[in-house]
Amino acid sequence: MAERSFAREVEDLKLGEGEIFRGEGILAITKALLQSGVSYVGGYQGSPISHLMDVLADAKDIMEDLGVHFETSASEAAAAAMLSASVMYPVRGAVTWKSTAGTNVASDALSNLSSGGVNGGALIILGEDFGEGSSIMQERSHAFAMKSQMWLLDPRPNLSAMVQAVEDGFQLSEASNTPVMLEVRIRACHVHGQFVAKDNQRPKFTLREALENPVRDVNRIVLPPANFGQEKDKLERRWPAAVNFIRQKKLNEHFGPEEGEIGIITLGGLYNGVMRGLQQLGLADVYGNSSVPIYVMNVAYPTIDDEVVDFCLGKKAVIMVEEGAPEYIEQTLHTLMRRRDIQTRLHGKDILPLGGEYTAPVMMKGLKTFIEMYDRLLLGNQPPVPDPSDVLNDPKVKALAEVVPARPAGFCTGCPERPIFAAMKLVEKELGEHHVSADIGCHLFSILPPFNIGGTTMGYGLGPASASAFNVEADKRSIAVMGDGGFWHNGLATSVGNAVFNKQDGVILVVDNFYSAATGGQDILSSRAINPNRKTNNSIVNAVKGIGATWVRQIDRTYDVAKMRDTLKEALTSKEKGPKIIVASSECMLNKQRRVKPQFNQAVKDGKRMVKERFGVDEDVCTGDHACIRLSGCPSLSVKHTDDPLKDDPVAAIDNSCVGCGNCGEVSEAAVLCPSFYRADIIHNPTGWDKFLSKFRASVIGWLQARRAAGRVVFAEA
Repeated sequence: MAERSFAREVEDLKLGEGEIFRGEGILAITKALLQSGVSYVGGYQGSPISHLMDVLADAKDIMEDLGVHFETSASEAAAAAMLSASVMYPVRGAVTWKSTAGTNVASDALSNLSSGGVNGGALIILGEDFGEGSSIMQERSHAFAMKSQMWLLDPRPNLSAMVQAVEDGFQLSEASNTPVMLEVRIRACHVHGQFVAKDNQRPKFTLREALENPVRDVNRIVLPPANFGQEKDKLERRWPAAVNFIRQKKLNEHFGPEEGEIGIITLGGLYNGVMRGLQQLGLADVYGNSSVPIYVMNVAYPTIDDEVVDFCLGKKAVIMVEEGAPEYIEQTLHTLMRRRDIQTRLHGKDILPLGGEYTAPVMMKGLKTFIEMYDRLLLGNQPPVPDPSDVLNDPKVKALAEVVPARPAGFCTGCPERPIFAAMKLVEKELGEHHVSADIGCHLFSILPPFNIGGTTMGYGLGPASASAFNVEADKRSIAVMGDGGFWHNGLATSVGNAVFNKQDGVILVVDNFYSAATGGQDILSSRAINPNRKTNNSIVNAVKGIGATWVRQIDRTYDVAKMRDTLKEALTSKEKGPKIIVASSECMLNKQRRVKPQFNQAVKDGKRMVKERFGVDEDVCTGDHACIRLSGCPSLSVKHTDDPLKDDPVAAIDNSCVGCGNCGEVSEAAVLCPSFYRADIIHNPTGWDKFLSKFRASVIGWLQARRAAGRVVFAEA
């Protein structure tokens, strides 16, 4: 079950020549692939291109009708290796994954692919995840493009430009026999707009034809002496071919007046931000008309030297708008202008921030500073531009920050991973702290409050591998945590297999929530659902036993905190050598609610008797020590003031976001906290017996309340 179904939207992928396609950027890219006659598509999900994989999965029938093969790859490396189909045969292929995190995983295959080159068009769609909202390291895809001599497209974030970039990318790849990367930032992935559609194209050369007519060219295989010849071919033929194609097809664009005292050079993906900054300065309008000359690099790499030179000549100064560090393009332009002896001043990160996301306020401030330096008259009588940091520096905001607690990212309400780490905290209380290696995935939130567990994270499926150095004699064992998504992505061989082979004595905890939950809830090998297009229900326990693990425990209900605690304690104290593997399984609550809620609501609508469990706290019993919150951290657990004059502290409370997982009560019982938690059953469409029991219980409780009230001591007013 993916985070979102595109079953309705994918019908628009059938639109033909001249019809107007309206929708999201992700859908537009999918339509562009079909219009380009792609033969095969693969990839691995991850923000911000998870939806692209979901769209492709939902569009499987449409793609099959066109003869397009699609599959969800086991990892980015598997997706990149898939592009080898375009090495020997004139078939177009496209794969997708999450920016540098995925590119790092795929680097081995990509290096070989770019060295030998391709015959058919090979397109890699990268979801560039940048800025404060990013979940990964702040790196850019640009460096890999330069390293491996792969061309990098960065189109303007509107649907027409992105669709054109996909079509241009395939043509550029074929014209230069080189794989092409197409990066789309998160705003581009989810921007809405329209473009004029074309007919979908069946592949001109099919995979079946390739299989039935095999071709072999040793010059495209990366082996000596061909590998040196491939490098020579890159520089002497492929690069010039790419430059000529980019120049002739005018992939880069020019906006604004032809001449001017100053100019702006910007990456295509940052064009909207530049225009917004200029608009706020009164130098552009909402229709894209600019008073300042703008050179838009829809091709981030390679740089087209002659175009840059022509743009810079006759200007006092230009500014390079390039998000992220280091300033690769700015350095290239400095070298180019010195070699050509061009005296135009070049600015960039001496005015704009060195790193981070270039939002509209940041862009406006940098552009205003640049324009004031060289063409002040353009601005007229502009009021002072506020500094984006002024808001945070405001005394009132600072005072508020001292009162309002920080809200770090955390587990969803009812998350089955929450009780795992509550159990780990209970074990920690008894056995002391242990070194914990974390992994990529939802469980990474355990590093933050209230659990504060975890010391490192090295990559997807690498949690246990990152603890391998601690395989030494000691009084404590290391603990490594890995999700089921990471397990199947990379962890089975790299982490578990490595631990078995090297007889590591640590504890490996595999968090099995039935999905690749962190990337949007896609099915994986061990998903419990029956997927008509995939083979699911493959056991993680059988997999680890199959590569030699002997100490393996399966827990099929992580909400049993006491059992989780006892199993962890057993693993940490067992005399048996070798890795101790615990597979802790419970369905991701977010995906469960997406699945169950519609079914529940439909059943209620149909008049069926349905029971929903809810939990609460008896404020008369609650002492207000809040240990339940410290060991749970559930967003539905809060505090509220009580009118009881004998209680100084607010009592615990459960709000309406509760999903009835029962974790709070289980934690309280396992930690021997208090009996203040209760469960209430909400019955929809009650039967006659339900109504009778309700009345009977109400009468008994009412009688007890009246009896208690009658025995209460009442002091008369003076």
